[in-house]
Amino acid sequence: MISPKPRTPRQAARTVVRDPLGAVFLLRYDNEEVGPHWALPGGGLDPGESPREGARRELREETGWGDLEPGPLLCTWTHDFTRAAVPVRQHEHVYLADAPGSRRELGPDVAADHLADGILGWRWWTPEELRRTDEEIWPPRLYDLLDGWSPGDRPADLGYVPVRGGSDIVG
Repeated sequence: MISPKPRTPRQAARTVVRDPLGAVFLLRYDNEEVGPHWALPGGGLDPGESPREGARRELREETGWGDLEPGPLLCTWTHDFTRAAVPVRQHEHVYLADAPGSRRELGPDVAADHLADGILGWRWWTPEELRRTDEEIWPPRLYDLLDGWSPGDRPADLGYVPVRGGSDIVG
């Protein structure tokens, strides 16, 4: 039996961007290991970068929205996937940010960059769509996390969560 490759630890941060009616902006990925899924804007931290700084930078890079600030920490979670042919175990900090006004489109030139990054699409999801979907959404239970959330709540720690198609290897 071949032993699975160990997982490389990776720190990341993401931001839940909500419109005034509670719709959430998600990006669609198709990962070589876990397959198609929807995820929040975000990604890996740069050396020396705090999770909040990384969330701010990634939000700007992936949406073009430089006026939004990551607010309270909603949750943390850990999961496995393969990034650029490297199996990683990623620990994520997920922040909240409320977008003023109506739903936004991506900033100029961001869409072209997404194709190179393997981002297949993006859209706003209403709370009802999040609650009813059978599609894979990261972090898991996003609807439940947001549904009862109020300012001052302690962040949820989802721990390690195996994702569909992903591995349960401890690396």
